[in-house]
Amino acid sequence: MKRKISFITLACVLVIASRGFASPEIPGAKQSEPIAIVNATVFPMSSEPLPNATLLFEEGKIVAVGQQIEIPENAQRIDATGKHVYPGLINAGGQIGLIEINSIKATDDSREVGTLNPNVKAQVAVNPDSEIIPVTRANGVLMSLSVPRGGLISGTSALLQLDGWTWEEMTLSAPAAMHIQWPNVGSSGNKDPLQTLVELFESVDDYAKAIDAGAAVDVRLDAMLPVVQGKLPVVAHANTTLQIQSAVAFAAERKLPLIIFGGYDAPYCARLLKQHDVPVIVSSVYRLPRRRSDAFDESYTIPERLRQAGVKFCIAGVGRFSAASLRNLPYHAATAAAYGLSEEEALKAITLYPAQILGVADQVGSLEVGKHATLIVSDGSPLATETQVEHAFIQGRPVDLESRHTRLWKKYRVKYDRIRDSQP
Repeated sequence: MKRKISFITLACVLVIASRGFASPEIPGAKQSEPIAIVNATVFPMSSEPLPNATLLFEEGKIVAVGQQIEIPENAQRIDATGKHVYPGLINAGGQIGLIEINSIKATDDSREVGTLNPNVKAQVAVNPDSEIIPVTRANGVLMSLSVPRGGLISGTSALLQLDGWTWEEMTLSAPAAMHIQWPNVGSSGNKDPLQTLVELFESVDDYAKAIDAGAAVDVRLDAMLPVVQGKLPVVAHANTTLQIQSAVAFAAERKLPLIIFGGYDAPYCARLLKQHDVPVIVSSVYRLPRRRSDAFDESYTIPERLRQAGVKFCIAGVGRFSAASLRNLPYHAATAAAYGLSEEEALKAITLYPAQILGVADQVGSLEVGKHATLIVSDGSPLATETQVEHAFIQGRPVDLESRHTRLWKKYRVKYDRIRDSQP
């Protein structure tokens, strides 16, 4: 009887998950006519801000940006007097599209069983109808890295555009990187924490030779080939000094392109990181001190300390809830700005710099001719909590800025308007 009830309960959860967590927002249609945003202050990120400027885009790409732009007669004009135009913000971490509600396992598809899962592809598990996607993009975050987790090797991530009918439409770059949850080195024990990794890479080397001789395909080892060939970067999830040093040494020995994710102690390894040209994705600015001796603002100052040391970095907005809190990305950058980082650098840390680190700066991250028309129009700086995003475009497609949050706000505004009107 108990087993029957458990099956019924599971069925109910799955029904709720499939019906209750689907956003009704309709993806934007392909751009059909030129669009000109006029009289705006444009922040290209790759150059100085342009006051009273025009940005023209057609067929999903920027064709002109400046103050003396000839606008086609058939162009749609958006008067942005007093408004700001920025590249779409890029979040370089988290599990968007893979998790809906952390506490409900039926909505969590972010990990696979086992320790070694290099063949996992995050993009194929993404739910395009996630309610979290419209909420996130309404705050200007138009692209986000979707990252598998769990095990030692979690799999490959994908950089997603936060609008589209399917995961294929949403995927901007995949695979973006291979993610390794770096072991805690230096701990007591008989076994070398890196032994499993070393043995795997040796197996991949042997497999590469065997596959050329006609051996059968092993999907896990096959997924590692681009890594050992230096074609796919490794993202080492590492926070402590020993982890970071270990990851850099491991990558340097094997000539692997490396990115550090997390990076709490990265400023203490700055010389090593700069020497080997290893960038850091600061996973979160909102973190508690890891040690009793740390200053209260230890994590708030990581971006500025990395900048001063000449280490490439960007800021992600990964918090306690791995997907639902990604909308707060600009506020992570704002806090870094409040603790030493300039506002200009803070904006680059969530636009241009993640695009460079993730290898897509030729497409997004700045407002330049030839790049994707993926941008936002706002009434102020994205770093300010009161700023509202008024227009958004992904590859020229208009993005619906409605979300579950705005629908609930409208609903309960009616409720309290009625209460107010009923009072004598």
